[in-house]
Amino acid sequence: MVALGSLERSTSSDIVFDKLFGQITRLELLPGTKISETDVAKTFGFSRQPVREAFSRLANLNLLLVRPQRATVVRPFSRKLIAHARFVRAAVELEVVRSAALDRDRSVDAALKANLREQAQAVSAEDVSRFHELDYDFHKLLCASAKQEFAFEIIAENKAQVDRLCMLALTSKEAMVVLYEDHQKLLEALFGSDAASADEVLRVHLDRLTPTIDAIYTTHNAYFDD
Repeated sequence: MVALGSLERSTSSDIVFDKLFGQITRLELLPGTKISETDVAKTFGFSRQPVREAFSRLANLNLLLVRPQRATVVRPFSRKLIAHARFVRAAVELEVVRSAALDRDRSVDAALKANLREQAQAVSAEDVSRFHELDYDFHKLLCASAKQEFAFEIIAENKAQVDRLCMLALTSKEAMVVLYEDHQKLLEALFGSDAASADEVLRVHLDRLTPTIDAIYTTHNAYFDD
């Protein structure tokens, strides 16, 4: 899974960015973890310049906290930033699914169906990491179906704020089943050209995060900075 942008990326900065983006959103690097330009550069065998560029991009996504003369850390969760990200994502993605329901690119249908089948397999295998990747790809395919591929860049930038929370929440097969069933209903609405139902399903889907955020704030308060 490439985090953001084109699959043709090949610069050193892109390689570092994509690797760290994945590690942060999968919680392989926990909130508050110190991270060093020098250490990362040594790991990749790069100079510090591309690492510095990657750090800057991650900081712009509010995933790293880069502080002059102090250690860079994986940014703690922020309920304020999460609320802002959810608002922007919902505004964009609701319009995406409405567009897809009214006039979708049917050449994307097969990929959406295949993705849904793989989601079912990940649920059955209780493979949280794979389900997380497929969920990311599913929402990207929705933008392609709506003929608005550019919109996923905005969604992904904001989705990154909550992806880490999702990794904490997706700890059971039951949690994955709920999201998988939402995806099923959403495709049914899109393939049936039912914009109203698509809107309703997506709103329910995105709103599932509200109790999750509250619960994680209670159980993992040390990961938050507000």
